[in-house]
Amino acid sequence: MTRYFLTLAYHGARFNGWQIQPDAPSVQETLEQACSTILRQPISITGCGRTDTGVHARYYVAHFDAEGELPGRFVTGVNSLLPDDIAVYSARAMHPEAHARYDAYERSYVYYLSLRKDPFSTQTAWFYPQNKLLNLEKMQQTADLLPQYDTFFPFCKTHSGVDSYHCELKTARWEHRPEEHLLLFHITANRFLRGMVRLIVGACIQTGIGQITIEEVQAALNEQKTLKKSLSVPPQGLFLTDVKYPYEL
Repeated sequence: MTRYFLTLAYHGARFNGWQIQPDAPSVQETLEQACSTILRQPISITGCGRTDTGVHARYYVAHFDAEGELPGRFVTGVNSLLPDDIAVYSARAMHPEAHARYDAYERSYVYYLSLRKDPFSTQTAWFYPQNKLLNLEKMQQTADLLPQYDTFFPFCKTHSGVDSYHCELKTARWEHRPEEHLLLFHITANRFLRGMVRLIVGACIQTGIGQITIEEVQAALNEQKTLKKSLSVPPQGLFLTDVKYPYEL
């Protein structure tokens, strides 16, 4: 058996996330079916992480084990079987211990917040109707708090069943693109809790409109308790944009 790494991207609108779900379409299941057909053997694929229903990935990494070498036109063949909302970019043989999930040491996400109603971005950005009330300075001050902490219980979806809330957060920043009528939230860490980015973006918006204070966010992080008012923003604005490994893909 040889271990192969795939790099790919997907538009998550019609999928119930990455992971296989009973009676619901998933990226993992769709990809496994295509690879199994091309290779004429059962293929089980492990992804670099879970993404929720409706979340997208501009760059995603997965691995699988297969007997023999891949056909020369494997990537072309797989893409011919995949729907338009999934694209495989590369396939590469790796050492047998390489792991798409456990070897990843850094992941990056971007959340797209639309500042005007746009019929062409309803599945790839969230239009926030009260955006004129947002104070970008306060939103950034909230983001600036995050790298000072390494535990993020306030920003984990309830009943997630995780053993640890520890994350090594590297960057968290807002970017204003007035010419595109967008606010972008960039965040990078070694790992993320379930629903973490969407809850963080929600907290930034809440401080930006004065619904909660920066001091309340700080107190929640200090005491590792939930905010009195939590907002989880919709999934369609969220993109996984990068995954880093200690070796070249």
